[in-house]
Amino acid sequence: MTETTVVRDERTQAVENSSYRLAYLVVSFGLLASVVYRSLVFGQASWDLIGLVVLGGLVATVYQGSKGILSRRWVLIALAAAVVAAALAAILATVLSR
Repeated sequence: MTETTVVRDERTQAVENSSYRLAYLVVSFGLLASVVYRSLVFGQASWDLIGLVVLGGLVATVYQGSKGILSRRWVLIALAAAVVAAALAAILATVLSR
Protein backbone atom coordinates (compact mmCIF):
# COMPACT_ATOMS: atom_id res chain seq x y z
CA MET A 1 0.00 0.00 0.00
CA THR A 2 1.51 3.32 -1.03
CA GLU A 3 0.86 6.64 0.57
CA THR A 4 0.17 9.67 -1.54
CA THR A 5 0.70 13.15 -0.26
CA VAL A 6 -1.95 15.69 -1.13
CA VAL A 7 -0.56 19.02 -2.19
CA ARG A 8 -2.34 21.79 -0.27
CA ASP A 9 -3.43 24.20 -2.97
CA GLU A 10 -6.49 26.39 -3.54
CA ARG A 11 -8.50 23.50 -4.97
CA THR A 12 -7.86 21.36 -1.89
CA GLN A 13 -9.01 24.17 0.37
CA ALA A 14 -12.11 24.78 -1.76
CA VAL A 15 -13.05 21.09 -1.62
CA GLU A 16 -12.49 21.00 2.15
CA ASN A 17 -14.60 24.12 2.68
CA SER A 18 -17.34 22.70 0.48
CA SER A 19 -17.36 19.47 2.49
CA TYR A 20 -17.60 21.44 5.76
CA ARG A 21 -20.55 23.39 4.35
CA LEU A 22 -22.34 20.20 3.35
CA ALA A 23 -21.68 18.63 6.76
CA TYR A 24 -23.03 21.77 8.48
CA LEU A 25 -26.18 21.63 6.36
CA VAL A 26 -26.72 17.94 7.13
CA VAL A 27 -26.30 18.49 10.87
CA SER A 28 -28.48 21.63 10.94
CA PHE A 29 -31.34 20.17 8.93
CA GLY A 30 -31.01 16.85 10.79
CA LEU A 31 -31.45 18.71 14.07
CA LEU A 32 -34.46 20.57 12.68
CA ALA A 33 -36.00 17.28 11.49
CA SER A 34 -35.41 15.83 14.96
CA VAL A 35 -37.16 18.82 16.53
CA VAL A 36 -40.15 18.40 14.21
CA TYR A 37 -40.32 14.66 14.91
CA ARG A 38 -40.13 15.13 18.68
CA SER A 39 -42.79 17.82 18.53
CA LEU A 40 -45.25 15.91 16.36
CA VAL A 41 -44.74 12.38 17.72
CA PHE A 42 -43.88 12.93 21.39
CA GLY A 43 -45.28 16.43 21.97
CA GLN A 44 -41.91 17.60 23.33
CA ALA A 45 -40.45 21.07 23.04
CA SER A 46 -36.84 20.72 21.88
CA TRP A 47 -35.46 24.15 22.65
CA ASP A 48 -31.99 22.75 23.22
CA LEU A 49 -31.78 21.45 19.65
CA ILE A 50 -33.26 24.63 18.18
CA GLY A 51 -30.68 26.55 20.22
CA LEU A 52 -27.88 24.52 18.65
CA VAL A 53 -29.13 25.30 15.14
CA VAL A 54 -29.48 29.01 15.89
CA LEU A 55 -26.11 29.17 17.69
CA GLY A 56 -24.36 27.42 14.78
CA GLY A 57 -25.80 29.92 12.31
CA LEU A 58 -24.96 32.83 14.59
CA VAL A 59 -21.34 31.74 14.99
CA ALA A 60 -20.89 31.40 11.21
CA THR A 61 -22.54 34.78 10.60
CA VAL A 62 -20.47 36.60 13.22
CA TYR A 63 -17.26 35.07 11.89
CA GLN A 64 -18.08 35.99 8.30
CA GLY A 65 -19.10 39.48 9.38
CA SER A 66 -15.84 39.96 11.26
CA LYS A 67 -13.93 38.99 8.10
CA GLY A 68 -15.96 41.48 6.04
CA ILE A 69 -17.47 39.07 3.51
CA LEU A 70 -21.18 39.76 4.15
CA SER A 71 -22.80 42.14 1.69
CA ARG A 72 -25.32 44.82 2.63
CA ARG A 73 -27.93 42.94 0.56
CA TRP A 74 -27.29 39.72 2.50
CA VAL A 75 -27.76 41.54 5.82
CA LEU A 76 -31.04 43.10 4.65
CA ILE A 77 -32.38 39.74 3.43
CA ALA A 78 -31.37 38.06 6.71
CA LEU A 79 -33.10 40.78 8.75
CA ALA A 80 -36.23 40.56 6.60
CA ALA A 81 -36.31 36.77 7.04
CA ALA A 82 -35.94 37.17 10.82
CA VAL A 83 -38.82 39.68 10.95
CA VAL A 84 -41.08 37.43 8.86
CA ALA A 85 -40.18 34.39 11.00
CA ALA A 86 -40.90 36.32 14.22
CA ALA A 87 -44.26 37.50 12.85
CA LEU A 88 -45.23 33.96 11.81
CA ALA A 89 -44.17 32.62 15.21
CA ALA A 90 -46.29 35.23 16.98
CA ILE A 91 -49.31 34.43 14.80
CA LEU A 92 -48.93 30.68 15.34
CA ALA A 93 -48.46 31.12 19.09
CA THR A 94 -51.62 33.23 19.26
CA VAL A 95 -53.70 30.85 17.13
CA LEU A 96 -52.49 27.65 18.82
CA SER A 97 -52.91 28.98 22.36
CA ARG A 98 -56.69 29.38 21.94
